[in-house]
Amino acid sequence: MRSSKSANPISASFPDFPRIRFPSSVCCFPLRCSGMYGHEATKNSKPKTENVPIMNVDVLCIAAHPDDVEMTSAGTVLSLIDQGKTVAVIDLTQGELGTRGSAEIRLQEAAEAAQIMRLADRQNMGFRDGFFRNDEEHQRTLISWIRHYRPAIVLTNTVEDRHPDHGRAAELVTDSCFYSGLRQIQTTDPVTGAPQVAYRPDFVYYFVQDRFLKPDFVVDITPYREQKLQAIKAYKSQFFNSESPDPQSYISGEPFMKFLESRDRDMGHMINVEFGEGFISKRMLGVKHLFWLS
Repeated sequence: MRSSKSANPISASFPDFPRIRFPSSVCCFPLRCSGMYGHEATKNSKPKTENVPIMNVDVLCIAAHPDDVEMTSAGTVLSLIDQGKTVAVIDLTQGELGTRGSAEIRLQEAAEAAQIMRLADRQNMGFRDGFFRNDEEHQRTLISWIRHYRPAIVLTNTVEDRHPDHGRAAELVTDSCFYSGLRQIQTTDPVTGAPQVAYRPDFVYYFVQDRFLKPDFVVDITPYREQKLQAIKAYKSQFFNSESPDPQSYISGEPFMKFLESRDRDMGHMINVEFGEGFISKRMLGVKHLFWLS
């Protein structure tokens, strides 16, 4: 079954692919440390994935830290879901090196944000914040989840940014998406333990984060800006809170919240709307009809 074409400007950015719907019973947020180096996991332990549904999703967001997706692409996620698409998120780390809060608090906040964004699923790999690497061990873990979700589109961290984890995450995700399509790389499903078949997402797009990089396309998120703000504010430990006893950080002041708004306004201005989110593509994008462009 193919999804119907829409006049929505987002159609120019995201290709037409099979629509997959899930009953509400599969929508859960098992924010467990599923990776090799989580606080609850050891290098030789198996992922804790009880009650995790087996599913395919249309779009998979993979980001270095809880709150990366919310700051950069929550509006896009919400607009996709309103179009009938399914979206899941993988957080690579628990953000345990952050100045404020803790890994446990951020997992709770990520679960709240997942509900606001109406995600189909959210997982945390438990990779070491600041010290994860783009190597075979990390790639194989991520490949098994890419093959589990089988997304048509992957959204991930910016290719270059103030935080070193962001660019490194982009490299890890890019390579993992490619290697996921190689049949000679054998993996087992992180939920069922069954052998997996090779699968490669059609597209990988990159957020624009702290440092401004010229986007290749911008998604109109004007109807979703307030919901995006609610998802960001779910991370109470991280962002502006005048009553917080924690020390100030780069993102905890009121000026940073104003920066996020100005960034969305700047992106929107590029396409003559109020708010937008920009994305970068390493490959040339094409459309079937010029009138799909806005």
